[in-house]
Amino acid sequence: MQAYTTLAATFARLGALDDAGGILGWDTQTQMPDGAADTRGEQMAVLKVLSHEILTDPRTLERLDEAEAGADDLGEWERANLREMRRAYVHAAAVPGDLVAAASKAATRCEMVWREARAESDFAKLSPHLTEVLRLQRRVGEAKGAVLGLSPYDALLDGYDPGMRQARIDPLFSELRAVLPNLVVEVRERQAAEAPPLALPGPFPVAAQRALGLELMRAAGFDFSRGRLDVSLHPFCGGATDDVRITTRYDEAAVTGALMGVLHETGHALYEQGRPAAWRHQPVGLARGMSLHESQSLLIEMQACRGLDFCQYLAPALRQAFGGEGPAWTAENLHRLYTRVEPGFIRVDADEVTYPAHVLLRYRLETAMIAGDLAVADLPGAFDAGMKELLGLTVPSDRLGCLQDIHWPGGSFGYFPTYTLGALAAAQLFAAANEAVPEIRPGLARGDFAPLLGWLRRNVHARASLTETDDLLVAATGRPLGTADFLAHLRRRYLGQA
Repeated sequence: MQAYTTLAATFARLGALDDAGGILGWDTQTQMPDGAADTRGEQMAVLKVLSHEILTDPRTLERLDEAEAGADDLGEWERANLREMRRAYVHAAAVPGDLVAAASKAATRCEMVWREARAESDFAKLSPHLTEVLRLQRRVGEAKGAVLGLSPYDALLDGYDPGMRQARIDPLFSELRAVLPNLVVEVRERQAAEAPPLALPGPFPVAAQRALGLELMRAAGFDFSRGRLDVSLHPFCGGATDDVRITTRYDEAAVTGALMGVLHETGHALYEQGRPAAWRHQPVGLARGMSLHESQSLLIEMQACRGLDFCQYLAPALRQAFGGEGPAWTAENLHRLYTRVEPGFIRVDADEVTYPAHVLLRYRLETAMIAGDLAVADLPGAFDAGMKELLGLTVPSDRLGCLQDIHWPGGSFGYFPTYTLGALAAAQLFAAANEAVPEIRPGLARGDFAPLLGWLRRNVHARASLTETDDLLVAATGRPLGTADFLAHLRRRYLGQA
């Protein structure tokens, strides 16, 4: 017990360092002046190296061995915590400290260059920096893979989604690839046979958009005593334990994007705010991987808030916020706007039917880059060819193509598949929630998220990392992750099929 108690104190300290990094990361993307990028890179690297040194201290390994030898004396949560401690140690110990520092600095530097390159649609400006990030991430994957017995890509993927492997993803993505192209055609033909939805007439002042976004966050259950809303180039959820910070971006000519961005990130935030208080500073109290995290954002945004039920609440709120009147502002028209299917260039603006194609492309490209089969210099051409193949689009500029996402410049290789894995889990969880709690849909029509949030708190948020992802899904839905509920949801919402 003494070994476990000491480990718990060590990991609480590591959690505090991670929280400090979270606030610095939020500031980097929202407030930091460009001239501070190099200094911020040093700060972030120091935090990561310090955490790495604490985690890989030989005494940590000794205490893990000792605590595991006496694990029969621990409770369920303590044993799960010990499992997660071991996992964190193995990942950290596999990577030398100098590589940790170099990868962190390169990513921070590359992110800042990406901002300029994206604005100028100048991939050549980013290319050498992204090449260095990729080189270092490949080294990280190789180092972890050698210890874990995994390919470099699987080792990186495991850092975002514990236990997930390419061998698990590929069959799921193959099922989607076999069905979705024809489904997109069917849906677009069905929508083309109808009168198009009416556009909401603007302008939409940013102040009013922000006020409505805050109102929707409150309705969903966001705790503003432990979080806030800001603006960034790329919407995200970050911050620290009990200080959850989300962002969106505004366009005065259109309101739907910013509001759904707020709701999407609120889904992430609700998960963070709902983690069990007694374990928030321990590994077992962390969210269970990014696929499950993405399921929470997509469940709120796509499953709940793009449905007709929620639009019955949102439509009058929009009319009041912007003085709207007439047929464009009805719940039915709003629902049609939010479920319009049309292939587009920007992933974060994609509808839920074409969105998986964006992820399938990025997954293909990043696995090729990590494997050494695709050079950074060839990325724009490969990206453009993939967009033509999967969505039938000719990319007019790198800003609308391979420069649109922050993930690769920030070193996040292995993250992209979690978006579509999260969409599958979201459909599965939402179906189970509605079956268990019939009041969920009527509640959404009133702006009352309590029935839905209560189910998520019990079945997802409060369980944190107590179990493996599939075990959590089986307990909540009766089956492991699959495509059936997601595809059934799309057919029901977009084709009217039962």
